[in-house]
Amino acid sequence: MQAKLVRDHGWKCTSVVVLNVLLRAASRSISISAGCRDLAGAPSDQAVMTALEEGLPKTLPVLEGRLNEALTGRLPRRWKRRTWRVAIDWHLTPYYGQPHRSRNELYYGKPRQGTKQFHAYASACILDHGQRYTLALSWVRRHESTVVVLRRLLARLRHLGLKIRFVLLDRAFFNVSVVEFLQQENLPFLMPVVFRGRKPKKRRPATGLRWIKRQAAGWYGHTMKNGKREVTLSVCVGYRTHKNRKDGKQVKQKLLFAAWRVKGSPTEIRERYRKRFGIETSFRQLRQARIYTCTRQPRLRLLFIAVALVLRNLWVWIHHLLLAEGDRDNRTLHLERLRFKRMLDWIVHEIQRLLHDGSRPYTAWKP
Repeated sequence: MQAKLVRDHGWKCTSVVVLNVLLRAASRSISISAGCRDLAGAPSDQAVMTALEEGLPKTLPVLEGRLNEALTGRLPRRWKRRTWRVAIDWHLTPYYGQPHRSRNELYYGKPRQGTKQFHAYASACILDHGQRYTLALSWVRRHESTVVVLRRLLARLRHLGLKIRFVLLDRAFFNVSVVEFLQQENLPFLMPVVFRGRKPKKRRPATGLRWIKRQAAGWYGHTMKNGKREVTLSVCVGYRTHKNRKDGKQVKQKLLFAAWRVKGSPTEIRERYRKRFGIETSFRQLRQARIYTCTRQPRLRLLFIAVALVLRNLWVWIHHLLLAEGDRDNRTLHLERLRFKRMLDWIVHEIQRLLHDGSRPYTAWKP
């Protein structure tokens, strides 16, 4: 990662120093400027940002490829002999500024957190013994379809030599094009159903997915249409019981999943997809190690997202290889032995030992 992403920028702002500042800022979830002020032996924040802008690849596809290499490193050979459940997720980061060069850099969607503008990213994870390894990351342009993004992620996994058992998709991928693409690729899939269009008027019978939603738990056939294109899939109706946060009463919620070449009872399908929800935990931990920034540069923003995912992959590797119990095929994880924030604290202290002279950090002084 060091040799391919960052180059030396002067005698003080070397590639090692720049990466240490990045890790310091990510571990504390602060900006590059605050990370430089914390360390007496670090260069200025402008020198670090200049080193990043000049050292990073100029095109996003090249940068994306090198960041994906940093995410995976050297995979164990035994991983290539197994088939994997792959979770594909669509992540939107709210953005409130202007684009760097063109509007194509931003993704426009439904209003959320006070904005319609987002930087969009898609990721692919494999699920192994309750842990999720992020193996592919892609930046999403404005006019890119979900099929193009999905094809790019799957191509990265196949380049690594991984075999896919079936795909667990985010609801953003529920459309005719994606279903058609996965069926052509002969990839079994499972994803939640999304209802689009207006609700039927009163006293008029429901049709399509809205009719299936009114049925009892079980499997039902459905044909999706988009113009002249049609695809056939199965819809599983299941239930989820949970407590209402306000009054604490038990609430039954009906869940609909679109599937193809995936079998099981409604309860098994619900539990199988529930394992994909762990990817939301990955993005929550990503926010704990994400560098704060107001830069317009999509390359830098993609780099900061990748650094957070690399740190989380490192945390998963430590648990799987050093802190778990049992043999290779039956591992018992003990996440309480090393929390993610504790690992980030260790990184902070080690970098402070390398780049600080022992004086109090700038942010520790009280006004």
